[in-house]
Amino acid sequence: MKKTVFCSVAALGLGMAPAAWALDDVTLQLKWVTQAQFAGYYVALENGYFEDEGLNVTIRPGGPDIAPPQVIAGGGADVIVEWMPAALAARESGLPLVNIAQPFKRSGMMLTCLAETGVSSPEDFPGRTLGVWFFGNEYPFLSWMSTLGIPTEGGDDGVEVLRQGFNVDPLLQNQADCISTMTYNEYWQVIDAGISEDELVTFKYEDQGVATLEDGLYVLEDRLEDPDFVDKMARFVRASMRGWEWAAENVEDAAMIVLEFDDTGAQTEEHQIRMMGEVALLIEGSDGTLDVADYERTVSTLLGGGSDPVITAAPEGAWTSVVTDAAFN
Repeated sequence: MKKTVFCSVAALGLGMAPAAWALDDVTLQLKWVTQAQFAGYYVALENGYFEDEGLNVTIRPGGPDIAPPQVIAGGGADVIVEWMPAALAARESGLPLVNIAQPFKRSGMMLTCLAETGVSSPEDFPGRTLGVWFFGNEYPFLSWMSTLGIPTEGGDDGVEVLRQGFNVDPLLQNQADCISTMTYNEYWQVIDAGISEDELVTFKYEDQGVATLEDGLYVLEDRLEDPDFVDKMARFVRASMRGWEWAAENVEDAAMIVLEFDDTGAQTEEHQIRMMGEVALLIEGSDGTLDVADYERTVSTLLGGGSDPVITAAPEGAWTSVVTDAAFN
């Protein structure tokens, strides 16, 4: 769903005709489909926070066949939502993505296993089949296995990696001992399928010390050379964080706003309310400014990829505070 917003005289506090004022266009490419994972942006659009900042924002949903780095490289977006492992890997491959803000403070990624398989700790992983998302989402997992010293080519001492689709079928159909899930999404799909929480064992990347940053905002580096673009992104980030704050404080209402923008009709009220509650835990304590310690932990985890690390050297220029400094200082 696209909404066109217009700036009013009252909003601008100026006595000129609204027609004389053109809003600055911004296109945001999401990492995944319309859901409460991105509620802050939809709230900012619906509640007029972008309009308050003089912006006309178009939000483009993602999907299994949409890679945000490719979209922004092709000029299809001004700013994207992406996980840092994928962004840093893309940067090392020649696409100069830069993190300008980090709404998500914590990782929601985890492995979810059936307790009946006997997996109760990471020491039980060897010899097992583990479901893993790819298309850039595999990097945290591969780094974790390297940290544990567990090969990912199968065998008694390694794990068999099942290229998991973006669903929970491999666990429900006993094709894998454990699968990739997010705290706010797929985990609850397993629950909704009739498996109780006490029948599951979960391993949160956050608890394992290998969490990497997710759902940051990224732009192309050369665009930051333009002061007008930096100003536009500062306004975008400020409005977005205002949206996130409102969403965290109004979980049910935020979920309803997300549903209004879901053109597919695939999302349900119950699932989106639950998702919004879980996402609120991940953004808690964040004002959108990247925590350097979190960034360095992410880089350290990705460099720890053994013979096949996600990135081969600590990146330079992969993040900047120029946008958040302009937004909040």
